[in-house]
Amino acid sequence: MATLAPPMRHFLADTYLAFVFWTVLTSLGLCIWYFPLWHMGISGYEVALLADTAPVLLGVPALRRALRQHRAIAATLGLAGVAAYAVASPTQRMLTVAMGSAGVMLGLGAALYEDRVPGTGRLDKDIHAWEAGLLASVAVRMLFQTNNPAWPAMNASNGGWNRTALILGALALLDVISRRSDTMTAAQAAKKDDLPAHTQAPARRTPAWQPTALGFGALLFTLHSMYSDSAIIGRWSWDGYPATGPHPVPWGGLVITALAGGFSIGHRAELATAMLWWGVGAVGATLVTLVSGWAGFAGGLILAVYVGSVARSLLQGVARCPPGRTLFAGAMWYNVLVLAHVWVVAYEFVPGGPILRERTWVVMVVTMASLYAGVRATRGALVARAAGECAVEGNATGGSAADSAAGLGRQRARRVWWATVALGWAAMLSRLPAATRTPAPFHSEQRLLTVAIWTVHFDLDNDMWLADNRIIAAVRDLQPDVMGFLESDTERIIMGTRDWTQRLGEELNYYVDYGPSPRKHTWGCAMISKFPIRNSTHHLLPSPQGELACAIHATLDVHGRDVDVIVSHNGQQENPLDRRLQTTELARIMRESSNPFVFAGYVVTKPHAKNYRLLFDGGRMHDVDPTDSDRWCQYIGFRGVQRIAYARISRGTITDTEIQAAKFVVPAAEQDLADWKPSYTRVAEDHYAPEYHFPAVFRGKGVRGHFYHVFKEPRYYK
Repeated sequence: MATLAPPMRHFLADTYLAFVFWTVLTSLGLCIWYFPLWHMGISGYEVALLADTAPVLLGVPALRRALRQHRAIAATLGLAGVAAYAVASPTQRMLTVAMGSAGVMLGLGAALYEDRVPGTGRLDKDIHAWEAGLLASVAVRMLFQTNNPAWPAMNASNGGWNRTALILGALALLDVISRRSDTMTAAQAAKKDDLPAHTQAPARRTPAWQPTALGFGALLFTLHSMYSDSAIIGRWSWDGYPATGPHPVPWGGLVITALAGGFSIGHRAELATAMLWWGVGAVGATLVTLVSGWAGFAGGLILAVYVGSVARSLLQGVARCPPGRTLFAGAMWYNVLVLAHVWVVAYEFVPGGPILRERTWVVMVVTMASLYAGVRATRGALVARAAGECAVEGNATGGSAADSAAGLGRQRARRVWWATVALGWAAMLSRLPAATRTPAPFHSEQRLLTVAIWTVHFDLDNDMWLADNRIIAAVRDLQPDVMGFLESDTERIIMGTRDWTQRLGEELNYYVDYGPSPRKHTWGCAMISKFPIRNSTHHLLPSPQGELACAIHATLDVHGRDVDVIVSHNGQQENPLDRRLQTTELARIMRESSNPFVFAGYVVTKPHAKNYRLLFDGGRMHDVDPTDSDRWCQYIGFRGVQRIAYARISRGTITDTEIQAAKFVVPAAEQDLADWKPSYTRVAEDHYAPEYHFPAVFRGKGVRGHFYHVFKEPRYYK
């Protein structure tokens, strides 16, 4: 950075600190989520979400002056959120991230308030850097398969680059400490609440702070919930196979492009704040909320351009309002929207949940209305400012010099914005070969089909670290042809707005069905397959009382024969009506299929109990091992295939649920199954050739905490 011109050096330093802003903001919800996840309800730690309301302190004059004059204070606090990875205790680590959240929000507020002086270009520079930080965060996550390597849930063992992130943060911090004000006049003016009377633009106006705060909160929420990862709107529009919408790679590149396009037209306040332009954004919001496939994805891109374009106007409006109350109210409104975004799916576990049950559309309507209120409140002030600047153009050093500085600042920002877009596309193109390879089954000559099921607790392990590395290692060792993952939807704020299945599919070469989209209000069920997925249907199972249960019903081309597979997650023990209706619906789907069938799901019943009978007898299915009485949640069933083996593998420290797996031989396509019957005769492992065996790596003490348990070894059948 030392060889760069000072303006670019300062801008890159500010951009990196903005990257820290988005890193900390997107990690706090993930860290908080760990606690209700294990408490199965509100834990009390959710109060840490309020750390982002720290800008209320800007209402205290002494603190406001200190933070304005010494930006390094807030920047240092923000970097604590990145350094939190070094804290082993989940509780202490989460609290450290909360402190970082307070720091980055204070830093944003102090920068907006200090640099609001017209004619210096400093406010636009701060806003442009904040936008560039978001683009940099998205691009980095595209490179790291939707993870941010600076998150405090990452470390050296699971792909984190935390030390590198801290070193870069320290360099940016040094730049902030060492720089001086652009000019003595601007520095003096920035210490006052406003410009001296003789330098004020004649039409300067202050927008109403209440709607401005609503707009700021909605802006922060929309960017976080929809555009902090390139895969979010693609997963919102996903509806199974055959694919009618985009895959994350390479089409996530369009998301970062749309955001940068919106930022690039943000200086046109008369356009960005126009009612007609808001209407265009509202059309995009409607499409992405209600429509699947390419049309829904296109709606998400339209909304990205709109939200990007209004960011500058809304932040300029915030800068003109009283800082303490405006940023406090804006952060609180952001938090309300975040909770609403959680309530639509977590309604079973939270107070007042039924009010927002499965009502993402309500959250979107309120968000768009808040954005409208914010841009309309700021429109008058910004248009008046533009008129005032035209009126004073040419006076002393005012008009042309300021305009020139603003133009240079925009050019500088655009170079950085589009450089991050290029980085994002480079990441997409570098990942494209792995994402588009044709998977190959493990034992085609033996016509084997290995199916497994695992509830992965949102890829967050028992110690609050991301678990994708170890999930991938376990799957690689097990070698399933088809595997279902439950509690898998992580494209929400509280799960980090990420898609861990991308990495799984790319590194292990599987087809991936993400399952019901995040706008379908389930906790998620995903499926990977080595066999081509001819068709997959996402079912929302009957859930009149409790959490919405999901299922994937897929038809696979298995060694030339169509085989149906269901991956499902039923509701809780506390809702017997839901579980009965859900089990009945699953049985109907299986009963009505004429194909060989494998079921792998989370049923919540004891073996041979009523729901067990509803599932297996009602679905014309057979339990993989009716003598296994030590089961409650996960079950595997089959019909029309020869069961070879069954195994139960311990969970390690990744989740609270084991892996179950079974091996089958699939009959040839021409073989008639009219007289098919299952066999339950047990045999020794050496009855079969080694190709039919489960991996020996899980025997004894196993590997990484995974070992054959309950039976201590796989069971084999004739």
